[in-house]
Amino acid sequence: MYNGAMEISRRALLASGSLAVLPGLAGGRGVAGSLAGLSALGGDGSGAALRFGAITDIHYADIDARGTRFYRDSLAKVRAAIEGMNRAHDERALAFAVHLGDLIDTNAETLDDAAVEQELGHLRTMEAELDRLAMERHYVFGNHCLYTLTREEFAAHSRAQRSHYSFDRRFTEGSGSLHVVVLDACYTSDGTGYGRRNFDWTDTNLPEHELRWLEADLAAARDPVIVLTHQRLDGEGQTTIRNAPAARAILEKSGRVLAVLQGHSHENSLATIGGIPYVVLRATVEGAGLEHEAHALVEVLPDLSIAVRGFGMQSARELTRGAG
Repeated sequence: MYNGAMEISRRALLASGSLAVLPGLAGGRGVAGSLAGLSALGGDGSGAALRFGAITDIHYADIDARGTRFYRDSLAKVRAAIEGMNRAHDERALAFAVHLGDLIDTNAETLDDAAVEQELGHLRTMEAELDRLAMERHYVFGNHCLYTLTREEFAAHSRAQRSHYSFDRRFTEGSGSLHVVVLDACYTSDGTGYGRRNFDWTDTNLPEHELRWLEADLAAARDPVIVLTHQRLDGEGQTTIRNAPAARAILEKSGRVLAVLQGHSHENSLATIGGIPYVVLRATVEGAGLEHEAHALVEVLPDLSIAVRGFGMQSARELTRGAG
């Protein structure tokens, strides 16, 4: 069962950049207003304009552990996270839930019909669990989702939508909306999509057509934005999208991005680049047993600061768009 005591107290991250508000969105609110709004947030989400659930890197597979990854244990961890999100939804509605990629995994070395069926079986198991969520859900495509399966197969056997898209959700408190952008960086440098073992996790890219789509989408947006991606848009290592600087330039130009939520590298981390916070959520698959469960409730406050309420191994964050 989910243990409410697993929630980690939020910590203000005031060293990640000077506090500011996005130009053209919520003018007139300064540092004091942001801090007051964060401190006023209730434990049940009261005071938030909108909130949603987030989890990442479940990597479910009916296979033995490898190193720190406990694939079978992800099933119980997901059940605990769903109980927590549903309980939060009962207290005050969550607009949606999102999985940030790498929902499934495999140990099949040979690409054949049996390998495809094994991964479809793992996907069916996870979908049966995720169907218990009391709110709508969205998926980011992860590299392991497309290790053996194609995009079409993954989408046909899950609630996944297009690989990159955007949607809007009205604030549940006050006026306004949140614009949510879902990205897909599961492409090689030549623009070929992952799938059927066409897969190099260190060669991850946003193809040119997706960058152009992103630029147009953000140019048309009139609301504050949160971006969801599997591979990282911050940093310079193997877990970072190779053309991340081009994507970051588009995000910064828009002036509307509140934060970028990411998975892939399995760690808790935060970086602020160009005034935008980039948060990596903790992977579900890491660690044995329920004590290593990890998920988050992300709460957008009326002043457009963000509280990430961490549960289990997920760190808590208090984010305000900084000056970089």
